[in-house]
Amino acid sequence: MRFHSLIWKEMLRRPGQNITTLLTVALGVGALVAVESVVSSSEQKLAAQMQQLGANILVLPDGVSLQDYYAADEHGKTIPEEYVSRIALAQKVGVEELAPKLAVQTEWKSQQIVLTGILPRTEFYKKSAWQSVDLLTMGLDESLADGNAVGSTHEGCKGHSSHLATGDKTDLSSYASTRVVHELNQNAVLVGADFAATHGLQTGQKMDLLGETFQITGVLPATGTTDDGRVFAHLHRVQELTDSGPVVNVVEVLGCCEEVADNLVSDLETMLPEARVVTISQIVETQVTVNRLMAKLSYAIFGILMLMGGASIASVMFANVTERRRELGTLMALGATPAMVARLILFKALTIGLAGSGVGFLLGLAAALVAGPQWLGLRILISLEAVVVGLVAAVLVALLSSYFPARKAAHLDPCLCFQER
Repeated sequence: MRFHSLIWKEMLRRPGQNITTLLTVALGVGALVAVESVVSSSEQKLAAQMQQLGANILVLPDGVSLQDYYAADEHGKTIPEEYVSRIALAQKVGVEELAPKLAVQTEWKSQQIVLTGILPRTEFYKKSAWQSVDLLTMGLDESLADGNAVGSTHEGCKGHSSHLATGDKTDLSSYASTRVVHELNQNAVLVGADFAATHGLQTGQKMDLLGETFQITGVLPATGTTDDGRVFAHLHRVQELTDSGPVVNVVEVLGCCEEVADNLVSDLETMLPEARVVTISQIVETQVTVNRLMAKLSYAIFGILMLMGGASIASVMFANVTERRRELGTLMALGATPAMVARLILFKALTIGLAGSGVGFLLGLAAALVAGPQWLGLRILISLEAVVVGLVAAVLVALLSSYFPARKAAHLDPCLCFQER
């Protein structure tokens, strides 16, 4: 009988114990692969979102968490729109763009959608008090680049809005980087890329929202953020139809220079003590902390399950050697060497480890592919590092756990084995 046939027959003799041990190993590997894949995908999505988000400073209602920023339509807290005026008239060096937003939930075709009110750039010019503010015209005349800001020695912010000077005002491509739309009529809406693709919407079609009929004037380019699944209308029109008054959920601020970022945040906090001023870096740090915690938790769960799996393998192997002493003694009497008997035990454990890691990989893959897109909105990329770690750890645990049972089997005396009843 061949060596692998002996191992296979050994596995089939006690399927219950072997399957239990295999599943313990599989659960550990599966948990590691699933959580690490979700964490890895979350980090990549976060990096893409931060790159596309544009605004790097957020003015939020006091008491709102960083996570609530992405669910502004749910937390229901607002700040006065007048905050935008304060920031604009203060002419703070480093403020390049302002984007106030008000997100509300509304019904469209019997389903709940998020309608976000935004203030187009042209609306800033309609307020006579703002017409002399350099910050709001620098995208067109680059006055800050010439050092015209009052009391400022700033040499200019380069590379952020200079393209607006010659760009077509109807072009929506700049939205991904500046979060600003130039023109938007009172009865017009813009739709996110994902929303338009899902519902088959195109420019020129009509949408009935909040009891009014709006015309789609454009489809925004994909940004990789939650905005891709939303509909955008004029801020003041949304305020009017929802009777919310002159309020917003957030004011996004594009600060253009790293050297003024720290001072700008502190200045805004002093100017708006009733609000919470946060930076994108804080959001990133928060998400990274959560991701690291999840990664540590996955390894902790993996370690616990591997210890349980190792103990189970050792228990099964010791019981196997004890119960089958006479069979092992017969093999040795027929010419099997102690090394061959030890390999029989080790290879059985190795088979359980490899099978457990394989089943665990499939379980982790299935869990990640289900939980990622449906529950977390992530496009899952399997973590190869977790797969390799899970495989190597499962094999090492299986071999180490079966070492002493294998050694015990190798030192059996055939004569003593036959004397036992």
